Amino acid sequence: MTSEQVLEKAGEYLSEKDVAFLRKAYEAAEYAHREQYRRSGEPYIWHPVQVAGILVELGLDPNTIAAAFLHDVVEDTDVTLADLEKDFGAEVAMLVDGVTKLGKIKYKSKEEQQAENHRKMFVAMAKDIRVILIKLADRLHNMRTLKHLPPEKQRRIANETLEIFAPLAHRLGISTIKWELEDTSLRYLNPQQYYRIVNLMKKKRAERESYIDEVKSLIVDRLDGMQIEAEIKGRAKHIYSIYRKMVLQNKQFNEIYDLLAVRIIVKSIKDCYAVLGTIHTQWKPMPGRFKDYIAMPKANMYQSLHTTVIGPKGDPLEVQIRSEEMHRVAEFGVAAHWAYKEGKTVADAETLEDKMSWFREIIEWQNNTNDAQEFMESLKIDLFSDMVFVFSPKGDVMELPKGSVPLDYAYRIHTEVGNRCIGAKVNGKMVPLDHQLKTGDIVEILTSKHSYGPSQDWIKITQSSHAKNKIRQWFKKERREENVEKGRDLVEKEIEKKGFKPKEVLTTENIERVSEKFNFTSDEDMYAAVGYQGITAAQIVTRLTDTIRKKLDEEQDIQSLKEQIDEKPQHRPSGKASTGVTVKGVDNLLIRLSRCCNPVPGDDIVGYITKGRGVSIHRSDCPNVNQEDVQARLLPVEWEKEVQKPKSYQVDIEISGYDRRSLLNDVLQAVAETKTNINAVSGRSDKNKMATINMTISIQNIGHLQRVVDRIKQISDIYTVRRIMH
Repeated sequence: MTSEQVLEKAGEYLSEKDVAFLRKAYEAAEYAHREQYRRSGEPYIWHPVQVAGILVELGLDPNTIAAAFLHDVVEDTDVTLADLEKDFGAEVAMLVDGVTKLGKIKYKSKEEQQAENHRKMFVAMAKDIRVILIKLADRLHNMRTLKHLPPEKQRRIANETLEIFAPLAHRLGISTIKWELEDTSLRYLNPQQYYRIVNLMKKKRAERESYIDEVKSLIVDRLDGMQIEAEIKGRAKHIYSIYRKMVLQNKQFNEIYDLLAVRIIVKSIKDCYAVLGTIHTQWKPMPGRFKDYIAMPKANMYQSLHTTVIGPKGDPLEVQIRSEEMHRVAEFGVAAHWAYKEGKTVADAETLEDKMSWFREIIEWQNNTNDAQEFMESLKIDLFSDMVFVFSPKGDVMELPKGSVPLDYAYRIHTEVGNRCIGAKVNGKMVPLDHQLKTGDIVEILTSKHSYGPSQDWIKITQSSHAKNKIRQWFKKERREENVEKGRDLVEKEIEKKGFKPKEVLTTENIERVSEKFNFTSDEDMYAAVGYQGITAAQIVTRLTDTIRKKLDEEQDIQSLKEQIDEKPQHRPSGKASTGVTVKGVDNLLIRLSRCCNPVPGDDIVGYITKGRGVSIHRSDCPNVNQEDVQARLLPVEWEKEVQKPKSYQVDIEISGYDRRSLLNDVLQAVAETKTNINAVSGRSDKNKMATINMTISIQNIGHLQRVVDRIKQISDIYTVRRIMH
């Protein structure tokens, strides 16, 4: 869509005043991004326009569309949140802030930064669902234009999309976005399988369409006789869904029977069940293939009747039956509740509150964990894992993560029910508290006012993050003094274990520094967290002693270097005899080649003074020698120019490709053809049929390595070959 098309589409359901507001947001974004371009060469403003276009198709409100136009200005331009609040209001500024990455903060690793970005996004999402709708539209357009990025980045983004954003779109019920995210991700993660399925579907398309037309005609005749008005469509099976069935169920393409499917959309719930009866009368239903999601909706508000019958030609035929409103929710999910009509947002607050109760738990997780990566793991367990549905004795349905136990159910009912739990009955029989629940179980929790409260073991037994956090909260509140004393004792013992004196380490300044690092407000909070196992004493002590250990290491390194230089040549063999490397200006030092980057002749190298082990040789691009705190230890070194006898150097390489039969044999044969020794080899395959082969080979120089890499790249189904560091 162009900007004018987006505004024209918005004008179909918004007032002129609202459209003028959106035009103002677009013009502000266009000016802010005026000198920026995307990798594809297009002006950067093209991206926000497409994001806004996706959200206009969902019929969202003016503030959300405006925030979509402006969602990258804070991150990529000089515009501030204060500027946005002044020009467009606090709501738009809040939505933009929710999707803005934390790019200006320094993190220890890429993984930590990504986890913190996701944490901020989910917390903002819990405050306003529209944040994630903007983020999903943003990710969808990025996936549509992924071809312009390098292959390694394509795979990283596609994998993140499959792990986080596609499951989230599913959890929110937005199937139109979910399917496209999954299919596009597969195209970059496993292109051969993706295009193979596409080609197989094309070959069978005419046959399928003819069959579906015949089925539709038979259904129409039946429904006309019942005077039921219905829209009947053939339902296209999505590529990723087919791929998952082929992988998980180990099936071939022609064994997947639900490629043939029809969807029947009627006016009312009564008509849904009437049509179901007609379908089952006309064709024999397959046992175990009927699901009533109208009586028991999915957690993402999806409602429909699913059945599989033996169709006209004896082939299995899947039929979905739903009302028009159910179909709208099935396509747009939670976004359907944010439809903007007649000048106001239409959202049934109570319905959304009930259906999206898991949003409230996100805030609880945020408040009860100090680690962003731990927060994301908790989120994946509770939001993206398979679910089980259990019943209360009164017949109420509750959704829990797969693997949940009665304690998870108890804490989901109420915190006090969990804390006072003394036993459980499942289907009328007493079970242990670690009994795994299955869909359909009727669960009854036994409680006592005289209960002593949770046990530390409950944290290990429970599956849901909600239950684990409630148990930790109890230990925090009920046993704070005990936990503080216990934690202080554990920390002091750990300090002594590492060879330091507690008085030297536990200074006020040091404790404040570490408390701030782990987001504790006081030293007592830190000790209490250790006491109730919220964090380990080893983690705290590692931080408390890092500056002391660093200072001691530097002193020992300097002393070690002096000793090496002062020693006589006959007592220390020359390093160049075994490595082919010389240290400029210094003779007779111990020299060893670093295993983290495995330098070979031809690489740019640098020497690093180690603790008692002479000089370690690294590649100049090795991350371990490109940090500010190690620059003082570096020495100039060079490869020996005249080598009397060729030496062998070990190099680690990683090969990735499509996991087909004999791929490893082909790789080993190719390496053997280059007359190269293989020291070690290992391989693995992931759920997307991507094979990764790690190999250690002996080579003579950088040219020899390049010949090996070039030969491997000639093998069919190989995607990348790269040299790796440890």
